[in-house]
Amino acid sequence: MKKALRPLAVILVLILAGVGVAKYVRSREVPKPRYQTVTVDRGTIASRVTATGTVSALVTVLVGTQVSGRIESIRVDYNSPVKKGQTIATIEPSLFKAAVEQARANYLAAQANVEKAEAQALDADRQYARARALGAEKLVSTAEIETAEANTRVARAQISAAKAGVQQATAALNQSQVNLKYTTILSPIDGVVISRSVDVGQTVAASLQTPTLFTIAQDLTKMQVDTNVAEGDVGKIQQGMTVRFTVDAYPGQRFEGQVRQVRDAATTVQNVVTYDAVIDVDNAKRLLKPGMTATVTFTPAERHDVIRLPNAGLRYRPDAAAAPQGSARPTGPNVSARALQGNQRKIWVLRGLEAVPVDIEVGLTDGSVTEVLSGPLKEGDQVVTESLAESANPAPRRPF
Repeated sequence: MKKALRPLAVILVLILAGVGVAKYVRSREVPKPRYQTVTVDRGTIASRVTATGTVSALVTVLVGTQVSGRIESIRVDYNSPVKKGQTIATIEPSLFKAAVEQARANYLAAQANVEKAEAQALDADRQYARARALGAEKLVSTAEIETAEANTRVARAQISAAKAGVQQATAALNQSQVNLKYTTILSPIDGVVISRSVDVGQTVAASLQTPTLFTIAQDLTKMQVDTNVAEGDVGKIQQGMTVRFTVDAYPGQRFEGQVRQVRDAATTVQNVVTYDAVIDVDNAKRLLKPGMTATVTFTPAERHDVIRLPNAGLRYRPDAAAAPQGSARPTGPNVSARALQGNQRKIWVLRGLEAVPVDIEVGLTDGSVTEVLSGPLKEGDQVVTESLAESANPAPRRPF
């Protein structure tokens, strides 16, 4: 029995030794990397800038009054179409008519004063002529002649003063007539009334500032959108650029417009600087209304049928443990700086079971995918985004 068990014991020892060696070798093996990848495809890339704005009419006029008084009548209402020169409201004119009559009476009195001054001047001339004739015969003194001459000059001056009074009365009459004319409020443009701020019987005072009675939009078939573009994106916006926008009233519909100008005046709100990009919009269907909030999308650049790489592939950098043996391992600050020079980028492409470094040149990006201008990258390639080391001897799972 002992002779028969010795070979079995030797075999058992050899098996145990082999198992131990295998476990030792497996524990010394380098973990095999396992990669997460994204697929390179072909399609369209568009660089977009998003901003918010407000829809408004091209020309909006605030119609007010230059005289104070009580509103006597209102002849238009909201959404009423009006023509230039059309009467849209009137102010009670009794006081202004009385002022005109008073100014006209003052004008007539001033003209009468002119006639009176002319008559006095004529009498003074006669008196002076008579005094000169008597003085030639030595019948009056020289002092009397000089007094008659002075009276003549005074009479002529009174004629000038009376004529000046006529001019003042004429100006006052014109002013009162203009004020009376202002009691009739006329539309300054052809358009549509979009707001009315007064009612019949309300008193308006124009002493300190002109009160607004109506707001008239010139032509609602032509609108504009004033957008607030961030200073970091304003350099991408160019005059004549075609844009698209949406409004909350029609969430499923996109409207188109064209950039008319980018205004140089900056607006700063809580240290955020924005610029006004004005967009012209055709509103022939009258769907857009003044005051609507628009979400505008500018497209400064767009590429079609290009190789597209998801941006996650550009951010991957393997560590020393995950990088395959014999491949370039980017370590140190100089490598990172080299990888970001210009449009050159280093990515890692899965070739078989290994991740291989590849240098490419990138172009346009929309924030999620980037255009590949050059490099050994084609549609369908798998670009590494993350590496997870997989152990050759995984730990056994514990039962629940």
